Amino acid sequence: MFNRNRSLRRMAAAASISSLVAGCGVLSSDSSDEGGPIVVGTTSAPSTLDPAASWDSSWELFRNVYQTLLNYSPGGTAPEPDAAESCEFTDTTSTEYSCTLREGLKFSNGHTLDAQAVKYSIDRIKKINVNGGPAGLLGTLSRVQVRGDREVVFHLSQPDATFPLVLTTPAMSIVDPEEYSATEIRKDGGIDGSGPYTLDAWDEGKKAELASNDHYKGIADRKNSAVTIRYFQQSDDMVKALRKKEISVVYRGLPAADTVDIEENQREEGLQLVENATSEISYLVFNPKDPWAAKPAVRKAVAQIVDRSALVHKIYKDTVEPLYSMVPAGLIGHTTGFFDDFGDPSVAKAKRFLTEAGITEQVPLTLWYTTDRYGSTTKPAFEELKRQLEASGLFTITLKSRPWKTYVEGYQNGEYPVFGRGWFPDFNDADNFIAPFVGEQNALGTPYEAPEITGKLLPESRAESDRGAVGQQIEDALQIFVDDARLLPLWQGKQYVAADEEIGGLENVIDPATMMTMWDLYRKTSW
Repeated sequence: MFNRNRSLRRMAAAASISSLVAGCGVLSSDSSDEGGPIVVGTTSAPSTLDPAASWDSSWELFRNVYQTLLNYSPGGTAPEPDAAESCEFTDTTSTEYSCTLREGLKFSNGHTLDAQAVKYSIDRIKKINVNGGPAGLLGTLSRVQVRGDREVVFHLSQPDATFPLVLTTPAMSIVDPEEYSATEIRKDGGIDGSGPYTLDAWDEGKKAELASNDHYKGIADRKNSAVTIRYFQQSDDMVKALRKKEISVVYRGLPAADTVDIEENQREEGLQLVENATSEISYLVFNPKDPWAAKPAVRKAVAQIVDRSALVHKIYKDTVEPLYSMVPAGLIGHTTGFFDDFGDPSVAKAKRFLTEAGITEQVPLTLWYTTDRYGSTTKPAFEELKRQLEASGLFTITLKSRPWKTYVEGYQNGEYPVFGRGWFPDFNDADNFIAPFVGEQNALGTPYEAPEITGKLLPESRAESDRGAVGQQIEDALQIFVDDARLLPLWQGKQYVAADEEIGGLENVIDPATMMTMWDLYRKTSW
């Protein structure tokens, strides 16, 4: 039923990005308000409305209300200018990157968007420096220079061919300097951006109402004039709302069983299910500050016990695939390192890891997961992990959970011994499945000193503009991950979108960073 041969998209860091073809950035005159706003349901609520604070699911809203210098056309895999008119490396060593803005850009409140606003937006990310926040994406950025009103130059401390891809991420959203402090996160529930939509109404954790931004100039060819996003705590409630026609689209958090059921019965129910190729992964993180998780033998014993095939089949109904590498299949450098080193699940081998380290008692571990970020399948998935580990006789497992907003705060504060995370790539390059997880400051809020990776392998990889030629550096970095077992990959997913049969635009609505571009949605009956 489900095609297991994924067609994952590769992206290369563009050495030169030219102007958009004629017609891009012109909002569709055929957009219709017939039927009111298109209502999208998701379990992925933002934890913040300020780009400087977020390296998480908040980006999904940001993509639609803020604007970045570079973005993606529907179905595209390479960055194209959005707020920018053109961007390019202006040297031969990939250390100076220049963007020229479109003429006449404005924020949704009518304030001018110029080169100074871009510099301000990027500088405040590094100045505020939120733990686990997006400053970690700017590790190679030395300084931002402004030349006139429209040119911004990024000076890098070392060659970095992935930098154009970083600029596509919603973390690099341009904000209005008059509305956002240079030193503090904005917390008043407002957004002043320059994206295709404005945030007309905001009910935290429940609803975001988006309306067209008449000042917008950029890559989006909007097919509707309004979208309402409803945030659900429980996937079951979201699917019921879809079937009752209370919402028109389900984006993230669709349970595996419902995915299978909708695929089999979509015609009878007046629904449709569209699979978008993505490189989403799920994994466990071990906190080295915890006395048990800090022990390599404990981590390796867990890695030796976990049965990914059983997890994928029993809990996810084969809608995901077992993963044995932090870089998913389809990207340069992907390996099966965890299978190569640990093989099939084995209690005997796991016990040997522990006894050789002098550990003879059952190991107590607490595994944390979030209740509302990845859908209702997360709880049974962690219950299955608990069952597997305790069945070995080597572990005593306690499960704990929190909603995403407080869950983020917990892992950023180092509270969890072992915790589950999903990763939806910032950009589809193997670099983005390695760099965010290492270093003193990273996306996990848990320091991971890996000098061989951060000081040698990543710099060597980023100096190569041909992203197809970096396989060896990526493979070497992944072997370090296997040796340390600080991160344990579990599965590689697919992104399913379920919708009412009247909704169009679903085939290209998920961009390469697995975010929904709301502007591509439309009602077929309106055309």
